Amino acid sequence: MSARVRAPELRGRGWLNTGGRELKLSDLRGKIVLADFWTFCCINCLHVLDELRPLEQKYADVLVVIGVHSPKFEHEKDPDALAAAVERYGVHHPVLDDPELNMWQQYAARAWPTLAVVDPEGYVVATMAGEGHAEGLSRLIDDLIATHEAKGTLHRGEGPYVPPAEPATTLRFPGKAVVLDSGNLLVSDSARHSLAELAPDGETLVRRIGTGERGRADGPAAAATFSEPQGLCLLPAHAAEVAGYDLVVADTVNHLLRGVRLATGDVVTVAGTGRQWRSSVDDHAHDALAVDLSSPWDLAWYDDKVVIAMAGIHQLWWFDPVKRTAGMYAGTTVEALKDGPLADAWLAQPSGLSVSADGARLWVADSETSAIRYVEGGVLSTAVGQGLFDFGHVDGPAGEALLQHPLGVCALPDGSVLIADTYNGAVRRYDPASDSVGTVADGLAEPSDLVLTADGDVLVVESAAHRVTRLAPGVLDAAGASVVDGPRHRTERKPTDLAAGEVTLDVIFTPAPGQKLDETYGPSTRLVVSASPPELLLEGAGTGTELSRRLVVNDAVRDGVLQVTAQAATCDADVEHAACHLTRQDWGVPVRVVDGGAGRLPLVLRGMDA
Repeated sequence: MSARVRAPELRGRGWLNTGGRELKLSDLRGKIVLADFWTFCCINCLHVLDELRPLEQKYADVLVVIGVHSPKFEHEKDPDALAAAVERYGVHHPVLDDPELNMWQQYAARAWPTLAVVDPEGYVVATMAGEGHAEGLSRLIDDLIATHEAKGTLHRGEGPYVPPAEPATTLRFPGKAVVLDSGNLLVSDSARHSLAELAPDGETLVRRIGTGERGRADGPAAAATFSEPQGLCLLPAHAAEVAGYDLVVADTVNHLLRGVRLATGDVVTVAGTGRQWRSSVDDHAHDALAVDLSSPWDLAWYDDKVVIAMAGIHQLWWFDPVKRTAGMYAGTTVEALKDGPLADAWLAQPSGLSVSADGARLWVADSETSAIRYVEGGVLSTAVGQGLFDFGHVDGPAGEALLQHPLGVCALPDGSVLIADTYNGAVRRYDPASDSVGTVADGLAEPSDLVLTADGDVLVVESAAHRVTRLAPGVLDAAGASVVDGPRHRTERKPTDLAAGEVTLDVIFTPAPGQKLDETYGPSTRLVVSASPPELLLEGAGTGTELSRRLVVNDAVRDGVLQVTAQAATCDADVEHAACHLTRQDWGVPVRVVDGGAGRLPLVLRGMDA
C-alpha cells in the first residue's frame, strides 16, 4: 500500500470568483476538492470545463472545483486577460492564478489539462491528464462520499464560489461575424449564446437570434438556444435554396452545426449528434446528423462545401448542406505543425478560415502553433509560424515572423491576408508577393475575426472589448509600413532528460472504475509517436496498437520534442447494453538527451494513482 500524499497548499498571484477571498486548503476541509489545471488557450481545457459542469451541479454540496490557471502563452499571464477568460467561458468556480506554474509543478502536472482529486482530509487520491473523465470522476466522488460520510469527515454545504457582476453591453465576447446582403452585420455573441444582427454602424442592435441562455433547442429566433457559438458561413444561393436555410453556425460547445433561415430567424440543427467526437480517423462520408463533432470553431465555403475548423480534434472537416453529409477533410488529429497532403498534415486547434478572392486558396488560422496556413491543390502549407512553442510579435520576412495565438483571418482581393493576431492584440498582414508580415493596427482587445465590407472597410471583432471596431480609412494602403520587432517567446517547460540509444515509452492506462478495455471493433489501444526535429528518433516513430514502444534516441540531437498521442477504448463492465468510451490524450514532451538520462519515459493516459 502506497503512502498517502498531502495535497500541496494552494498559492498563487490571486483568486477569481471568490469575492476577494484568498482560499486555503484548510478552508475546504470536509469537501472533495477537484483541482483543474488549465490554460484558456487550450481547447482540451475548455472541453473539461464543459465536462465538469454537470458534476458541479450534481455534487454541489460536497464538491469544490478549483481552477488552477497555469498559462502557456505570454498573454495568458495577464491577470485582466485571465479574468476575461473566466467570464467568457462561464467558469462558475474559484480560479487560482498560477502565472509561474508553481502549482502546476507542485502537483506534478505534465499536460494541459490535468485534474487532481483531494479527499475531505486533504490527501491527493487521484490525478489524471486529458479530457473524458467525467464518468470516472463521478464514480470516484461517489466512493469518496460513502467513505467519508461513514468516517464523519464529509461536511455538506455551500462552496466558496462568488459570481462576479456582469456589465451591461450589447455584445459579450463576440466571436465571428459576416456581412449580410443588407449591409447589416451578423455577429456570434458567444458569451450570450446567441447571434446579434447589427446595423452597418456595427453598434445598433437590429435583432437577436436565440434566447441568450445556454442550450441546444431548435425553433424560432425567440426560442432557439446555442452554447458559445463561433463561426458563421453564408451559403451560396443555389445551396441555400436546396438546404432550406441561408446561414450555417458553428455551435461550438454543443458540438453541432446549426442552420438559420435569415428571413425568419428560425434555427435547425444540420450536423452533429451533440456528442463530442471520440472515434477513429476515416475518410468516409457520414450522415451529417449521425456523426459526432468536436468544438467546430469557424466555417468557410470552399471547394463547393462548408469547410469546418474542427478545433477540438486539430482537423479540418467538410459539410455538404445539399447532400446532408459530413466527413474529415485534413489532418490526422495529431496536434502539431506539419505540412503535406491533406490526409497526412498536422494542425493545432484551427480557429479561423477565409477563402481567397479567386476561390483557389483556403487560409487557416492555426492558433496553437501561432501559424497562418493555407490549403491549395490538396496540400496544406505554412505561410507564417514555427510550431507549438514559438510565438511573439515580430514582423518582417515570413520565415522569421512570429504571431501569438491568432484566431481569425480575412483574405483580401490583392491576394494578401489579414490576421487577427489575438494574443498580441493586433491586426497583421501577410503578403505572399513579398513573403513578409507587417502590423496594420495594435492596441486591440483580443481581436478574434476580421470582415471586409463591400465598401472596402475592415471591421474587427474586438472580442475582449465586447464590440466591433472599424479600422481607420486607408489603413490597408499603409499596411506593412509598421514593422514591429517585438518580443520573441518560447514556451519553456522543464525537459525530461533521456539517455541516447534505447528508451522505453510506456503509456500507463487505468480504465475508470466499472470499465474494461473493449476490443469489439479491433485493438482497444492506439499509440502514435513522432518527434520534432524528426531526427531526434532513429527508431520508434509511427503508429501501433501497443501502449509500450521501444524508441531509439539519436545521440547527435541534444534536444527536441516527442509528440505522443494515445487512446484507449473501454466499455462498461458486467452490465447489459454497456456504454462505450474512448479516452485520448496528446503530449508534447520536451526532452534533453544527456549522459545518465532516463531509459524509460512513462506517461499516464488515465491515472488513478495517488
